[in-house]
Amino acid sequence: MNDLLSKIRQNTENVIIGKEHITELLLAALAAGGHVLLEDVPGTGKTVLAKSLARSMDFAFGRIQFTPDLLPSDVTGLSYYNQEKGTFVFKEGPVFTNLLLADEINRATPRTQSSLLECMGEGQVTVDGTTRTLEEPFFVIATQNPVETLGCYPLPEAQMDRFLMRISMGSLSVQEERRMIDRYIHDAPLTSIGPVCTKEEIVRLQKECRNIYVHTDLRDYIVNLVQATRKYTAGTGAGTDSGAGAGITQGVSPRGTLALLRASQGYALVQGREFVVPEDIKAVAVPVLAHRMIAESAYTQQKESVIYGLLNSISLPTEDWTKP
Repeated sequence: MNDLLSKIRQNTENVIIGKEHITELLLAALAAGGHVLLEDVPGTGKTVLAKSLARSMDFAFGRIQFTPDLLPSDVTGLSYYNQEKGTFVFKEGPVFTNLLLADEINRATPRTQSSLLECMGEGQVTVDGTTRTLEEPFFVIATQNPVETLGCYPLPEAQMDRFLMRISMGSLSVQEERRMIDRYIHDAPLTSIGPVCTKEEIVRLQKECRNIYVHTDLRDYIVNLVQATRKYTAGTGAGTDSGAGAGITQGVSPRGTLALLRASQGYALVQGREFVVPEDIKAVAVPVLAHRMIAESAYTQQKESVIYGLLNSISLPTEDWTKP
């Protein structure tokens, strides 16, 4: 693993127990310059994981607690009239930071949720006709409760498409939960960790990620995988023996194709390689692609089963994936 990423991971694991693969995916998204949506029921460690990652880097950190009465200006900032200066002054919102924790993002209305679209997609904020560029790196970690949870709104499709990955935290095993008790019984590990890298190092890391080699056959594989998601229409279930695609109304967008490419490069970098192998693509395919599919049902398991089916059905040639 890249030494810098290894230090961040080890620092995070001083707080988080049993989520090694989740941490790897987060670091892959960070290296790829994308954003992450952490979804699961309350109490599974979503916010603690985000805070642990933020504390591991010398980043400016911002947090927004999304609530139904939150306004778009509470996110991006607003212009107000300063009587002493006799002019309008812009007050920056929490998005003017390096790592933004958008906590329980789906408790806010779709209008407020969509205020993050420009920030996440273009790294800038436009208020009252003036566009302001956000400082690099800019990394959003949003947490979300399941749609069935009381007081939640579904995220707009355009907002979902801005997240490089959607990751479910999952539950702890018996052994992991016992280790958690032992670690937290006397201490608060989150308060004891500090930064192990600077934001300048992360910017260089993100540039390095773009240079990870992707073999032409793997580029074809990425395109074939995304194209296959578009063959799913309501009721067809094409591509799997189980008919798991029934209810899928729209496949992955071209933005998803680029997201899978970048995420694969990021995951390869996390694994300490200078080139992508098929296992990298398969490791990130579900977190990158499933949430971009549109289905009649809001349940993500249906979309994930489609991606798993495609991964099992689309063949890969055997190659030397190293850079020639």
